[in-house]
Amino acid sequence: MSLENIISDAIKDAMRAKDKVALDALRAVKSQILLLKTEAKGAEVSAEQEIAILQRMIKQRKDSYDQFTAQNRSDLAEVEEAQSKVIEQFLPQQMTSEELEAAMKEIIAETGATSAKDLGKVMGMASKSLAGKSDGKSISEMAKKLLS
Repeated sequence: MSLENIISDAIKDAMRAKDKVALDALRAVKSQILLLKTEAKGAEVSAEQEIAILQRMIKQRKDSYDQFTAQNRSDLAEVEEAQSKVIEQFLPQQMTSEELEAAMKEIIAETGATSAKDLGKVMGMASKSLAGKSDGKSISEMAKKLLS
């Protein structure tokens, strides 16, 4: 079952439950998927593209959460955080920090990286192989930690 169908079913469930926050988040996800399909001119949307959409939307909400928190707007920050949690449900299981560290050590060994100068090579390979399993910020922090 495609992500679009899963989201459509979740929208129906949110409507029945009268969950406005979930409904708003799910409608935004569906909108982004439809937009991607339109841009692809009818071509199938890959799972990687769907995961990228979800990750981008979660990142946007987390950034908004940070901004609202800094401005003491807890009412708006709570909505962003709740929407982020709704969207996260549709991502594949995220890696723990131990799993991420092990995967990054493997990638560093494969690329032959030895110092922070090789960060670009490591990040390029890690971003592709760990897409959907961990966010870019975590990957970057772990790469910097292991290469320093």
